Amino acid sequence: MLAPPTGPTALRPSAPLSRRHAAAAVITALIASLLLFVPSHSARAADTLLSQGKTATASSTENGGTPASAAVDGNTGTRWSSAAADPQWLQVDLGSTSTISSVALNWETAYAKSFKIQTSANGTDWTDAYSTTTGTGGNQTLAVNASGRYVRMYGTVRATQYGYSLWEFQVYGSTGGTTPPAAGTLLSQGKTATASSTENAGTPASAAVDGNTGTRWSSAAADPQWLQVDLGSTSTISSVALNWEAAYGKAFKIQTSANGTSWTDIYSTTTGTGGNQTLTVSGTGRYVRVYGTARGTGYGYSLWEFQVFGTAGDDGGNPGGPIQGGGDLGPNVKVFDPSTPNIQGQLDQIFAQQESNQFGDARYQVFFKPGTYNGLNDQVGFYTSVSGLGKNPDDVQINGDITVDAGWFNGNATQNFWRSVENLAIKPVAGDDRWAVAQAAPFRRIHVQGGLNLAPNGYGWASGGYIADSKIDGTVGPYSQQQWYTRDSSIGGWTNGVWNMVFSGVQGAPAQGFPNPVYTTLATTPESREKPYMYLDGNSYSVFVPSLRQNASGVSWPNTPGTSIPLTQFYVAHPGDSAATINAALAQGLNLVFTPGIYHVDQPINVTRANTVVLGLGYATLVPDNGVDAMKVADVDGVRLAGFLIDAGSGNSPQLLQVGAPGSSASHSANPTTIQDVFARVGGARAAQAQTAFEINSNDVIIDHTWIWRADHGSAPTGWNVNPADIGLKVNGNNVLATGLFVEHFKKYDVEWSGQNGRTIFFQNEKAYDAPNQAAVQNGSIRGFAAYKVDDNVTTHEGWGLGSYCNYTADPSIIQDHGFEAPTTAGVKFHDLLVVSLGGMGQYAHVINNTGPGTSGTSTVPSTVTSYP
Repeated sequence: MLAPPTGPTALRPSAPLSRRHAAAAVITALIASLLLFVPSHSARAADTLLSQGKTATASSTENGGTPASAAVDGNTGTRWSSAAADPQWLQVDLGSTSTISSVALNWETAYAKSFKIQTSANGTDWTDAYSTTTGTGGNQTLAVNASGRYVRMYGTVRATQYGYSLWEFQVYGSTGGTTPPAAGTLLSQGKTATASSTENAGTPASAAVDGNTGTRWSSAAADPQWLQVDLGSTSTISSVALNWEAAYGKAFKIQTSANGTSWTDIYSTTTGTGGNQTLTVSGTGRYVRVYGTARGTGYGYSLWEFQVFGTAGDDGGNPGGPIQGGGDLGPNVKVFDPSTPNIQGQLDQIFAQQESNQFGDARYQVFFKPGTYNGLNDQVGFYTSVSGLGKNPDDVQINGDITVDAGWFNGNATQNFWRSVENLAIKPVAGDDRWAVAQAAPFRRIHVQGGLNLAPNGYGWASGGYIADSKIDGTVGPYSQQQWYTRDSSIGGWTNGVWNMVFSGVQGAPAQGFPNPVYTTLATTPESREKPYMYLDGNSYSVFVPSLRQNASGVSWPNTPGTSIPLTQFYVAHPGDSAATINAALAQGLNLVFTPGIYHVDQPINVTRANTVVLGLGYATLVPDNGVDAMKVADVDGVRLAGFLIDAGSGNSPQLLQVGAPGSSASHSANPTTIQDVFARVGGARAAQAQTAFEINSNDVIIDHTWIWRADHGSAPTGWNVNPADIGLKVNGNNVLATGLFVEHFKKYDVEWSGQNGRTIFFQNEKAYDAPNQAAVQNGSIRGFAAYKVDDNVTTHEGWGLGSYCNYTADPSIIQDHGFEAPTTAGVKFHDLLVVSLGGMGQYAHVINNTGPGTSGTSTVPSTVTSYP
């Protein structure tokens, strides 16, 4: 991803073009302001501007700063712009059927050469009112003779290599159609919607209240079913409009409720006809739902839009007024300062509970306020995060140790998961600090005033791990660690490697040497943004959000560039808070902090606003119930997700995390979304299943350290058909970068990559242990699903330091044709690949495609490829 030019109009890839656009914007705005005083077209004088401020939608947006709404806001200094592809469209909902006499288009430099003006009664079926193949751009006023509720510009050929861009899209005419709702304000649009079921991930409840008649909610094919919307406060309801898809309700009720539990009927029918229905009703409530009891077809219920009109209450359903930010961090956040009595005793008490509590529900966050702490040994167990509250690591000085060892597991560190340390300085008592971890145990923003030992006492097995933005004055000794990734750090030295040691942007890293020695070394990390973290700003909590770095090397601190957000701008969630409440807080504009604990959600957490920060403390864990997605992120700029675990529930979730809806096309190159220390688990702690763990549809996303795991063991039963999940990570967006990617044990592809220009620096994988036989993993004519699959349509992709291991304990005779699969083309490149058979439990025939030697026997020796193709 290239850094764009700076400045208020930096939306194109070259500075001279941006300056030209800026000048054009000033001139256009000046002309537009003069036109306010000069009649421009006789047809306008007698007609009304119908479109301004109405709901606008579009086929795509270039970025979060150029939304569809900007073309109907009456401001010639804001604009809509689309992705750079054909066709594209912008449409406006006039609210009722109207007579259209003219349409004015104020084009930005990126205009349409060929386009149509079209009208529609329902937002689905369109009639041409104007068409041209010789568009000239600039300001165009087009006389038309048409009627419709919806009007759109449908562009088929762009005049430039960019998208389509309109400063303003204005529709003139007169109202008087047949479908206006009864008097009242539209209360439901954009509010939190939930449903009894959804047909699939592409038809969520939210699609019926988004103002877009091209998206819809649809239910399972069973009776009864319901869709409800939370208006946010008790309101007076005067009408409800239903825009049914072909699958409509024959018998249904409209109901209201004060609490979302007890319902009152305000309309009922057993002879529903589908189509567009506007129902005059009389009732009050915070919640309104359509409750279907008999379907009109063999399918489920399906609504393009569900609109509630009336008068909003004065927070009658929310006596406290708007949701407040800030507040208490809860009982499982422990905050120490140097004067706190018996710190060691309190740390020991947490460790005694969490040392072997691998699948328990307890969660802890330990904070140290700035200052010096002497003689501590903080042993860090499961689901425990230890962090300093200074602005920089050296603000918190631990003269002692922060330790992870493996005594609980007889010296085997391969299951030391789910713990972290961040943002402090450690001066180890004996010279070296011990951090013997496996996956999902990040070591971030730490200054070790000595050395770092990554192996357990006795040098038993270990399978980690991840270091970022840290300075280790002494030597790092991985010893028995099989693989490790270190990013944007400084080290005094590195002693050895087993299979796969990867470094990017690490000052003092060993030289490139793979496969002997096993070092993959990149001088810089192409893009990185450090994880948001909580700190004390005076006596108040804030969250610091570091800035994006390009070609980074070494630590970002002190004086890390970024922004500070006070905790008062976050909704501080506690276990037991409903997803509806959390979504209401997000919709209100708050960021989100999850305090330690388990959060059962009956609808996705919807992150829809650009630059929203979602930060978990102490491995806060989301559990989706009834097969919903745990979290959905809209296709917007700069969302930061950090520090939480998503634990699949018993329902079959289509995805646990979805970033961008399918088909997302906007560019976020200047401000990517980041996913950091966000982990996924399917099984182990509870009955669980999912189809895909993470689905990335947005462009320009950075995945910085994740472990996506289908459990092979746990306190709950696990097995091939007990906790099923097909794909770990599915990447459909372009320009996605993964740094520190751990994905294991999925039934099909652990990683499937369809987007262009993807990059991965470090990948660790084990194929599913529990495949019952060769037939269970047969992929057409290919034996076994690749651990890392780049789809055939991809022409640009690159990976460094990728490893896959097989341990087919259920049937050691299983053969994988290869660990990695990719199209053979010059733009798809891999560096330093390896496959390993663990003790002969299954074998690989090749490393990538038909290249690289196979594994053999029980020697557990890697087979490698240093460069492909």
